[in-house]
Amino acid sequence: MNPDGLLKHFDEISEAPDAVPRLRRFILDLAVRGKLVEQDPKDEPASALLKRIEAEKRRLIKKGGIRNPKTKALEEEQIAFLIPSSWSWTQLEQIGIINPRNDVDGNAEVSFVPMSMIFAEYGKPSQHEVRPWAEIKSGFTHFAEGDVGLAKITPCFENRKSTVFRNLTGGIGAGTTELHIVRPILVIADYILVFLKSSHFIETGMQKMTGTAGQKRVPRDYFAFSPFPLPPLPEQHRIVAKVDELMALCDELEAAQAKRERRRDRLLAASLHSLNNGASGDELRQNAGIYLNHIPRLITRPEHIHQLRRTILNLAVRGKLVAQDPSDEPACEMLARIRHIKKLSLRNGRAVDNPGAFEINERMDIPDGWKAVPFQEILLTLQTGPFGSSLHQQDYEEGGTPVVNPASIQNERIVPIPKMALGQEVLKRLATFKLRKGDVVMGRRGEMGRCAVVTEREAGWVCGTGSLILRFTGDISPWFVVKLIGAPKTRNYLGGASVGSTMQNLNQSILREMPVLLPPLAEQHRIVAKVDELMALCDELEARLNNTTTARRQLLEAALHEALYGQHEINQVAPHAR
Repeated sequence: MNPDGLLKHFDEISEAPDAVPRLRRFILDLAVRGKLVEQDPKDEPASALLKRIEAEKRRLIKKGGIRNPKTKALEEEQIAFLIPSSWSWTQLEQIGIINPRNDVDGNAEVSFVPMSMIFAEYGKPSQHEVRPWAEIKSGFTHFAEGDVGLAKITPCFENRKSTVFRNLTGGIGAGTTELHIVRPILVIADYILVFLKSSHFIETGMQKMTGTAGQKRVPRDYFAFSPFPLPPLPEQHRIVAKVDELMALCDELEAAQAKRERRRDRLLAASLHSLNNGASGDELRQNAGIYLNHIPRLITRPEHIHQLRRTILNLAVRGKLVAQDPSDEPACEMLARIRHIKKLSLRNGRAVDNPGAFEINERMDIPDGWKAVPFQEILLTLQTGPFGSSLHQQDYEEGGTPVVNPASIQNERIVPIPKMALGQEVLKRLATFKLRKGDVVMGRRGEMGRCAVVTEREAGWVCGTGSLILRFTGDISPWFVVKLIGAPKTRNYLGGASVGSTMQNLNQSILREMPVLLPPLAEQHRIVAKVDELMALCDELEARLNNTTTARRQLLEAALHEALYGQHEINQVAPHAR
């Protein structure tokens, strides 16, 4: 695919990540390689232009306007790519004046340009403040109308901060000391700017930077003596005009992309809002099926999938995801059994949660067979992990029994953390904190609502500091509890009720009093199965999105590489400067 073909068919690959910014950089790379506009054999060659520039520099030196410039020969290995035969390799030192000084007296008002007023985007002019010349003539970088400035310090250099200074008050100015300046002689300033923003110049310059981290700078010699591809003067004008034209096209593509993304975002938001706030019962479930079939076409970014996951959980814990079955034993009968078991436990001398104040929100849409209760009503016990002072570094040993801390709870699963395991002696001391199959272990620090069900593999592991053990009767599905606690409203509730500044801790009283909607046990199992099915669909969508994104990125990069280097140019070296 040649450059014209790439630009013509760009819409086919414009969905790739950073496609338009990548195209902008590609345009600049084509420009400095002589591949953006046609060469005209009638143009005066760059070699002749260089002779005129040399003559003008001799005149200025003789006049006393500039000093005799330094010279540094170009070496063959510095030349990185081919250029047209009418072009010449040169250096900014040869075609301009590096870091000139303004020889001005008086206290006239002039322009002052801090780094914040120089922009990375091509075509966005720098701004300036008006200050007295006497105030800024010392201790700052000098420049004049038409000079080209390059930010030399990290990260401004890597971000492509550079500009042509224009519309300066009084025709001159000064600014940040973190600039290299070139005053062009008979060369178009905007073409120099194209080169300074090109990927080749930036990426090569990043390897030449000196200094410590955060204070690395591009040396003056790299700026002044890097190989500079000089086109004939008329072609410089054509290149700048074409770059401006294509950058305007990029603006249109970017605006169209943004408009398309906003439309997708609105459609997705409307669909999810309809699911979350639509009618109840069978009507909503029917709509949910329609929306869930429609939504995958709207998903183009990872955050869309995150929103879909949240919606699925929200529907699940409100009874909107699966149908209610009149034959299911209602939740009120389950609760009666749970209360009976808790009373028996109390008679046997075991601690049981005390009932607390609870008010049912009258606006709750409670499905048939469900019951609104405080969370403590469905808990058999709630136990806090051991205090931090109960465990010491010497208590841990390799190959021991794993400890489940908040960091161990990942994606509703328990993952052992290396070196967080206890020996037999410590295990005996902490026997009351052993986990049982079917327990829900929940982190009470950091991200509120992170929890997982203890499986047969983790039975006998130890609940660590910063975690809670939630234990239930057989009338409560622990997997449903995990979905319930992971739902957006629950997480927001728990996060808002946590205490602490640098380390948030879950307020257990708030957890106990948290209002929940409890479905029949049979429906709990159906909800868990449906959520798992839909989350698997989200995983597929995420994988598909990642694959599509990767494919688009690879297609874009391959097309750009072919258009930039062609079939026969790769690994070739351009002729030396004339």
